[in-house]
Amino acid sequence: MMNYTVIVTDVLVAGAGLAGERAAIEAASRGLDVIILSLVPPRRSHSTAAQGGCQASLGNCAMGEGDNTDIHFADTVKGSDWGCDQDVARLFVETVPKAIRQMAHWGVPWSRVVAGRKVLPDGREIEDKKEKEGLITARDFGGTAKWRTCYTADGTGHSMQYTVDSVVIKLGITVHDRTEAISIIHDGETCLGVVARCLRTGELRIYLARATVIATGGYGRLYGASTNAIINEGTGMSIALDTGIVPLGNMEAVQFHPTGMVPVWILITEGARGDGGYLLDKNLHRFMPDYEPVKKELASRDVVSRRMIQHIRKGYGVDSPYGPHLWLDIRHLGAKHINTNLREIKNICMNFNGIDPVKDLIPVRPTQHYSMGGVRTNIDGAAYGLKGLFAVGEAACWDLHGFNRLGGNSLAETIVSGWVVGRKVAEYARDAVLNYSHSLVQGFARKQQERINDLIAGRLGKENVYQIRREMEQTLMDYVGIFRNGPDLQKAVAKFQELHERAQKIGLRSDGKWASPELTTSLRMPGMVRLALCISYGALTRTESRGSHAREDYPKRDDVNWLKRTLAYWKEGADLPELRYEPVKITELPPGDRGYGESSAASTGGNKANGQ
Repeated sequence: MMNYTVIVTDVLVAGAGLAGERAAIEAASRGLDVIILSLVPPRRSHSTAAQGGCQASLGNCAMGEGDNTDIHFADTVKGSDWGCDQDVARLFVETVPKAIRQMAHWGVPWSRVVAGRKVLPDGREIEDKKEKEGLITARDFGGTAKWRTCYTADGTGHSMQYTVDSVVIKLGITVHDRTEAISIIHDGETCLGVVARCLRTGELRIYLARATVIATGGYGRLYGASTNAIINEGTGMSIALDTGIVPLGNMEAVQFHPTGMVPVWILITEGARGDGGYLLDKNLHRFMPDYEPVKKELASRDVVSRRMIQHIRKGYGVDSPYGPHLWLDIRHLGAKHINTNLREIKNICMNFNGIDPVKDLIPVRPTQHYSMGGVRTNIDGAAYGLKGLFAVGEAACWDLHGFNRLGGNSLAETIVSGWVVGRKVAEYARDAVLNYSHSLVQGFARKQQERINDLIAGRLGKENVYQIRREMEQTLMDYVGIFRNGPDLQKAVAKFQELHERAQKIGLRSDGKWASPELTTSLRMPGMVRLALCISYGALTRTESRGSHAREDYPKRDDVNWLKRTLAYWKEGADLPELRYEPVKITELPPGDRGYGESSAASTGGNKANGQ
């Protein structure tokens, strides 16, 4: 029997994006030993790709005057379509202004107020006051009553990730990159750490910790078209689900960003519309004011995405080899503004599509972007079901976002939840005692080694992992997209049950040794299909429309029966998740009208448009 290398620490963080590194900083600054595991070097984390900014009610710019935490709270709750926990939303909005200023102190070069008169693209004239000059400014984002999205041009995530990673380096926090957590070690009550696989050598290692934090990001790459980095496959969520004890919350809540660039699906930041960009149809008509006369292009993301698909279904899409799309027009903002505030967008357009947004229209279509669901935690970030397990960022269902996340609230959430939860992690780890059985811990590693050996030896079957993946991606795009209905969701659930059975019978085409992408994907695939089942089965069961979950056969929000959160558990040997429900916490703002969009999410036509 092989004994595996055991590495012991106080706090283990799986994921080196902003949320994971911020939590690690908080624990390390309190004198605890911290190890971070990451699929990639930290500065290659998906947090780096965030463009638009962070919402914080600083109220420095002219269009943000009078903003406060109460207004930000109301925007967040309405944005969530009353699906969030309001105590978490209140904690978030009160903390984020301090977190933004802390980022400035650490070195984030926030764009600043420049005093003087300005004319907005819609003709309005504003004046930033002299006494505010040099303070952190903000831009407009969808679903907000005030301009409060702080930014660094359109590279906000990049500048924040590099800054936070510099603090990690300064504190001497250990980072093991090219390392993937593939199983949570637990005794049925307490999380003891993880089994991890080195992506360079294929070696398995055991990491034991008093507290373990899942910060592995979202599951966007389950979908065939996503703005997510290729590493975002929901790995942290799936290993939590595989415990059979820890539930995932609101997995049916999937956000589609209105402006993924066709055909590469790279995100074109909401900041482009916040700065005054327009959405145009094939006739070059600006159509959003026809649907949303007040908020126009800056209604919340779920609303804009649905309006775009509705408009395409009416025949106003631009035909292309990749399906119909619409146009994003920022030409009127001018070369100076684009080359300064939207310079990364220009680079992306030039490098990936050969177009110059200073003079060309950008082809866009709603694209999978964000997972509101994740490892269900309480307000302290502690996962349900296992003591010593925490989750932060997009991997968690904290639950700040409910059924639709406001743009700018996720990047802000990474540093706020990392700060708040990191403090709770440190408090827990300081008092916890790491009690474990050597045979139990080694048994978890041996189980994973047996999986690997069976795959390499071809003992499981001959299914092609890449074929299973393609079918999973396409099924989600076809049937679990922006608009949903019962018959299509039934098809999706049945298909994923089939794929789940096939995923147990994968056979490798390669030898699976060392840094084998095929083996890596094969190890992840069953868990990815289980996540797809949590998404589709949760969507089928939820017979209402709320936020990003738009049922054409149940077009109304149903607060009487569905003002509750879905909890998905996976029992060993099951082919469907077990769904339970818990009430949403309403502490301040009772359910009402969001102030944009329509109460009905119904539309005409089939469900195949779905934004793919």
